[in-house]
Amino acid sequence: MGMFSKLFQKKNTKPKVKERDPLSIRIGDIIEYDLGDYEVVGKITYRQDSYEWISYQLLEGRNTIWLSAEMDDKLELGIYKTIPLSVQKPFPKQLTYKDKTYYLDEYGEARVVGEGRSVNINGREMEYAEYYDDSESEFISLEDWGSEIEVSIGFEIKDYEVKIIAGSN
Repeated sequence: MGMFSKLFQKKNTKPKVKERDPLSIRIGDIIEYDLGDYEVVGKITYRQDSYEWISYQLLEGRNTIWLSAEMDDKLELGIYKTIPLSVQKPFPKQLTYKDKTYYLDEYGEARVVGEGRSVNINGREMEYAEYYDDSESEFISLEDWGSEIEVSIGFEIKDYEVKIIAGSN
């Protein structure tokens, strides 16, 4: 190459997009799951002492689901959907939903960091409870935000069931 070609050569200034995993998903990313493309519109990071887990609010049209991710002994992923189940405090030892019984497994409090559509809960504390059915294949999650108790039903998925497409760096 001559001197002029080096001076006027186009430089590749496009920043390299960092590869994502279920623990590094960002607002604006796209999640491919179950033949749908969901935009990540909210993120809640829960912290209880030194333990941390994440829920991502995924939107496809008017359909909203939540992808939960946590690193316990191994990566654990779940898909949750809000359900209309009335629950009062104190949280009961078991719940019944659609003729199936769910048993209390875990209860506690966590401080949250919210991003995107969840930014309004940033810095708050909440109480949670997790329930499992007999086969431990379905879960019910309760989250008490002070003014209401949100109830979701979910199930575990494998990491190969989701594909993450980065929406930004």
